[in-house]
Amino acid sequence: MSSEPCFIQSCAQSYYAPAGTRALCKKHFLDFITWRRKKGGAAMFKKYSAMTMEERDPTVDEWGKTITMKDYSESK
Repeated sequence: MSSEPCFIQSCAQSYYAPAGTRALCKKHFLDFITWRRKKGGAAMFKKYSAMTMEERDPTVDEWGKTITMKDYSESK
């Protein structure tokens, strides 16, 4: 397990799972999975799983822009 902090700015939770070349805490990882399912369904999961870690970064960045300040305060 890595000691890398969550990719989401102001989140102090520890690493749970990778998201591209970055790391997410458990709460944000589950939010990311939910967002991917809503955004593209099964096709998005197949496409994402075929990508390299570096190719996944733009998808993670797109999701990261949807996070609100309310989400930040809940993650602390």
